[in-house]
Amino acid sequence: MAELLRTALYAEHQRQSATFTSFGGWDMPLRFGSDRGEHEAVRTHAGIFDLSHMAQIEVEGPHAAHVLDYSLTGLPSALEVGQARYTLILATDAGIIDDLIVYRIASSHFLVVANAANRLDVVDELTARSMALKQSQVSICDTTVHRSLIAVQGPESTSVVSQILPAADRERFAKLRYYRMMEVRVQDLPIRIARTGYTGECGYELMLPAAGAVDVWRQLIHSGQEHGLTRCGLAARDTLRLEAGMALYGHELDRSISPLDAGLGNTVVDHTFVGATALSERPVAWNLYGLIGQGRRAARAGCNVYAGGGLVGTITSGVLSPTLGRPIALARLVPNLPAGTYHVDVRGKLQPMETVDLPFYSRNRSSHTHS
Repeated sequence: MAELLRTALYAEHQRQSATFTSFGGWDMPLRFGSDRGEHEAVRTHAGIFDLSHMAQIEVEGPHAAHVLDYSLTGLPSALEVGQARYTLILATDAGIIDDLIVYRIASSHFLVVANAANRLDVVDELTARSMALKQSQVSICDTTVHRSLIAVQGPESTSVVSQILPAADRERFAKLRYYRMMEVRVQDLPIRIARTGYTGECGYELMLPAAGAVDVWRQLIHSGQEHGLTRCGLAARDTLRLEAGMALYGHELDRSISPLDAGLGNTVVDHTFVGATALSERPVAWNLYGLIGQGRRAARAGCNVYAGGGLVGTITSGVLSPTLGRPIALARLVPNLPAGTYHVDVRGKLQPMETVDLPFYSRNRSSHTHS
């Protein structure tokens, strides 16, 4: 068994008595204290996460945009410098290899952030597709182990991050829009700050050299003291993303699923890319539904969903929502089922759950609406 990788912040987490878990080949903090407490901190104040396991892949050169257009469902060539886009990389049969965020750093320079478990696959696929196009003027470099990624998420996140920035950059930072990024220097350390996240809250992701991660982490912890900043692990990140209705690779997404099966047709731009032909010919096998129940028993991934006594699909993610106080779940169901109540096998007992529009939670939305 391969030895787990450790982030530059591993010793910091040890000092805070974090509980660790194996995730995507990395030894990552699962929690620092209470899962619920960490979740609620992000919803009410701010949370800080070490996400340095996420792959950071630099794609540079005169043909970088062309290679990425051919490789992905979106059109990175259409991005402005400083803009980001959520997109997918597909296999030739239109199955999802990974979901990604692409940032345009400069005219001929892009950053691809991929899931940790798929890092090597994404690097290999981008390299192979560059070679297929005979685009030798493209460099594809996996910088993950030399980089760190720190996320600050929650309604107080802007105040927390702003305090560590040079005064000259604070006004520009205050105007940073969603899915935009900027570059700053903090005590001569280059940091890319993106207004992106995975929690359904206002938040930022800071990408920086691993050598500077401990210092920046400590600065953020210090600046966050007056704003209720809490160290958070992957457990809270998962419940936050599920409340926000966001897909997780290995649950809602995998190689057997197409973008249309996963409700991600909006990530597909009409152009020539690997998997485009198969996607246009492939029937939709599934629809992704949001389900909400009563009581305290949460349906988990793998639970079967029934309608009229017949099996209609499977839960892909489920949890007792800390914010809503009710069981919520994402489910992969046969296409075109009507809105209404379905029954989920939760540890041998059929539990009614009804369909709702996603997300389950939004700061600008006080309740769920039936789909």
